Amino acid sequence: MARREYTRHELTQKLAPHAESAEEIAQVLDDFTQRGWLSEKRAVEQLVHARRSRYGAARIRRDLQARGVSPDAVNNAVAALKDGELEAALAVWRRKFRAPPANAAERAKQGRFLQGRGFSGEVISRLLRGLTRSGDGG
Repeated sequence: MARREYTRHELTQKLAPHAESAEEIAQVLDDFTQRGWLSEKRAVEQLVHARRSRYGAARIRRDLQARGVSPDAVNNAVAALKDGELEAALAVWRRKFRAPPANAAERAKQGRFLQGRGFSGEVISRLLRGLTRSGDGG
């Protein structure tokens, strides 16, 4: 637990093979929460901070859901990410490509890459349209 923050769901999975009952795990995790050792808010903040420079809101949403974060916390985190998604996509694009797409095939390749990183279609099209118009990497 010293390397990163864990969600309650993750710790439940890690402790399940070592505990005699689910109630025992719940009791331990309740104690951790009371002591401040377990915080869903910190886990969400840490994951968002670590992934923001490489991934879009959709990918971060999926990762939070996979870690068992509550739907409200996921929605709040993703809503906060939406504001800077175009800038984040541009930063990811610059690290990978550095040159605007020269043709439709290159544009599709760059779009698929950004989509795989979890950026929305709207953000991708705005980014690539802006790059094509400006003729440079920003």
